[in-house]
Amino acid sequence: MKTTSDLGDLRGKRVLVRSDLNVPLDGSTITDDGRIRASAPTIKGLADAGARVIVCAHLGRPKGAPEAKYSLAPVAKRLGEVLGSDVVFAEDTVGDDARAKAAALEDGQVLLLENLRFNAGETTKTDDERAEFAGELASLADVFVSDGFGVVHRKQASVYDVARLLPHATGDLVSTEVDVLRRLTRDPERPYAVVLGGAKVSDKLGVIGNLLGTADRLIVGGGMVFTFLAAQGHEVGKSLLEADQIDTVKGYLDRAEKEGVEIVLPVDVVAADAFSADAAHEVVAADAIPADRMGLDIGPASSALFAEKLADCRTVFWNGPMGAFEMEPYAAGTKALAQALVEITAQGALTVVGGGDSAAAVRQLGFADSDFGHISTGGGASLEYLEGKELPGLTVLEEGDA
Repeated sequence: MKTTSDLGDLRGKRVLVRSDLNVPLDGSTITDDGRIRASAPTIKGLADAGARVIVCAHLGRPKGAPEAKYSLAPVAKRLGEVLGSDVVFAEDTVGDDARAKAAALEDGQVLLLENLRFNAGETTKTDDERAEFAGELASLADVFVSDGFGVVHRKQASVYDVARLLPHATGDLVSTEVDVLRRLTRDPERPYAVVLGGAKVSDKLGVIGNLLGTADRLIVGGGMVFTFLAAQGHEVGKSLLEADQIDTVKGYLDRAEKEGVEIVLPVDVVAADAFSADAAHEVVAADAIPADRMGLDIGPASSALFAEKLADCRTVFWNGPMGAFEMEPYAAGTKALAQALVEITAQGALTVVGGGDSAAAVRQLGFADSDFGHISTGGGASLEYLEGKELPGLTVLEEGDA
């Protein structure tokens, strides 16, 4: 894949950059600007090179038409603050305002287009409709740079089709993300642990199956662990359970034993009588969860066990919190796990936080991005890569230029 350094002199050229600026909002207030900060270096580098930078991105899940609550206007303001220069904002994506502002750009200026998903052509499954919208986007620019790692697993107009219409390259963010994932899958330094949490085991079955042949240890927490505990024959009370996955999990447990992969499960959990921060809760053994309670976090003994299992690791990939970290009574397990990763990072281990809720959790719990080896901007894309799936947005970049 080409990088921006392979594109030659970009001064005066219009460069369309697909970034991932899908940040959480509380009204018009950005609550986590991590993706903006991660996207800024590529944008700034192009602007400093004299390019006329046209950034496109999505926010949320509008249904192919404008919705005020999904406007990228707050993102344009914050992006300008991060870049240290004003960002022009177009009130549409490929309409009159976008075309006029793209045409008026001067060398080194940055324009952010309105939400791509205000256009049905961005996400449609119909190839011709998607290609038509991609053509309108491509008409704004001379060159395309793909830098939205969080969407490279989507076959969407701004990710896949535009790259087929313009000379293209990967941005710094995508290049870094791919390099890290290759380190996780191609001869990783050992011991290598994969830590999985989050709500549903079904979301991560492909990753588990693929990494059982690569990882030395699989550490499991979060809501998905209760399907593992049930597969071992334990009562899980009212905890989140995917009963239809129990047999699959049993198969993975058997396979892990045969292949010498250590599966580490919690030995205690924080069990509550309701999914609420105010609910009565207590620490109970993982194999003795009361029938009328639900597990909402790993317990202190489990936190210590997980930290012990990570202490000698040289490579760790983590995706999914250990509990309902958004509520203070159930945040301790996720915080303890993050702290364990901070400590081995300081000892030179490669620690990768796999985006999504994991990235949100470490920031909410007071950790800095620099405390870890890498915080991914794309949880879904990372998981699909680790499953061994083809990512359309990367595959198209490996093709020759348009």
